[in-house]
Amino acid sequence: MIKVFKLPDLGEGLTESEIVAWLVVPGDAVTLNQHIADVETAKAVVELPSPFAGVVSELHRPAGVVVHVGEPIVSFDVGGDADTPDTGATDAAAPAQAEKREANLVGYGPAVESGGHPQRRARPGDGVTVSAGGPAVAEADGSAGGQAVGNTAVPAASVGRAAPGTSAVTDRAAAAPGTPAVSDQPAAASVADRPRSTPPVRALARDLGIDLTTVTGTGRDGLITRDDVRAHITESVPTTGLLVSTPDGSGSGVFERETRAPIKSLRKLTAKAMVQSAFTAPHVTEFLTIDVTPTVELLDSLRADRAFADAGIGILTVVAKALCLAVGRTPAVNTRWDESAGEIVQFHYVNLGIAAATPRGLMVPNIVDADRLDLRGLAAALAELTTAARAGTTAPAALSGGTITITNIGVFGIDAGTPILNPGEAAILAMGAIRSRPWEYRGQIALRKVLTLSLSFDHRLVDGEQGSRFLADIGTILADPARVLTMV
Repeated sequence: MIKVFKLPDLGEGLTESEIVAWLVVPGDAVTLNQHIADVETAKAVVELPSPFAGVVSELHRPAGVVVHVGEPIVSFDVGGDADTPDTGATDAAAPAQAEKREANLVGYGPAVESGGHPQRRARPGDGVTVSAGGPAVAEADGSAGGQAVGNTAVPAASVGRAAPGTSAVTDRAAAAPGTPAVSDQPAAASVADRPRSTPPVRALARDLGIDLTTVTGTGRDGLITRDDVRAHITESVPTTGLLVSTPDGSGSGVFERETRAPIKSLRKLTAKAMVQSAFTAPHVTEFLTIDVTPTVELLDSLRADRAFADAGIGILTVVAKALCLAVGRTPAVNTRWDESAGEIVQFHYVNLGIAAATPRGLMVPNIVDADRLDLRGLAAALAELTTAARAGTTAPAALSGGTITITNIGVFGIDAGTPILNPGEAAILAMGAIRSRPWEYRGQIALRKVLTLSLSFDHRLVDGEQGSRFLADIGTILADPARVLTMV
């Protein structure tokens, strides 16, 4: 019996998702809840589990295309049990109804029981048995630690885009039933021999138009890393473009003046949110430059203390704590304007958003009840948030419900900016780079550690006096951490 699996709603009313990669091909035997595809929503890359045990009979959509919820994406041959209702065709959200069928986020949940890649059903003339692969290997991309944001963008101006879906769907999907399937792809394209990579790497390769079968992996057991994909760009020569003359007059040079790329789901969501925020909330931005030498000295002292040496407390942690304390004195910055209800919503908790630049684009995951955490707890929450953002495993639930945001532009060497509000929030704080500068200190000029803070707020919710007091309170704490005792 053929069962058709339709794309389910992967969470919070999302209407469409993009198929990043298929991990199965027609003819593969799969088990219940087996990871069969990576699907990118506007919020995260999600592992799509199989709702049936059987054999993949057809892939209805290739990798690289956007599919709407409820559209067929894959069919399974589940045997001849005619009494079994066709739940795949009638209930698009079937995987989410059973505990064992819940779509796990990448990096979360139990591994497939088989512990390896799906096996392909034997066909006449195959003469080869495809063995299961080993356990998944974590990506070793060599990125530096300790920053909440930061993966350097790679220009894609001279890279052509691969045809979507060509790496996953072969001609054998169109073979007539009962006849041996013949594939135009070489044997190396079988499931077990696919290039080994992680979902974030596959997403990067897809965005840059790189076919991973042409990339040599330098990671463990041949795992392809981000650096491998980026290195491949410099080795590749565009096949189309404007013919230009070379110094020897041969005219064999190739140069592309522009390229086009589709607007992806996350970029589309970000653009919509930024336009909505910029043209709905009247933004006001204020700046404050302060001497944070005492805070830097406090951090040095904590690192030297054995009780805090492994806590990972940094400048972002202290700024986050200062913001949470200042919110208590100026609650107007922790509100939301509800136009439809004609109400102002006052939050009595702080879900602190941290703007993060990821390979997929800008995300703002938040720390729930950040105001209840001490420095050690905030440091741990920030580390967990950073790790998940880098790996592309941020839970969709962590990307909603924020009440106020911090963006750390200092990691890029920037001193100040005019940040745009996260929709639904009243304020966003940008922290710049810490610089050693000549500064007036106790009546003399001294070399001090100086930081600039930029606060944007919604003038419908926050008056100038309130925004100024809030920013000044944060500055006071960073300039003299002992002053906290006078504020609580």
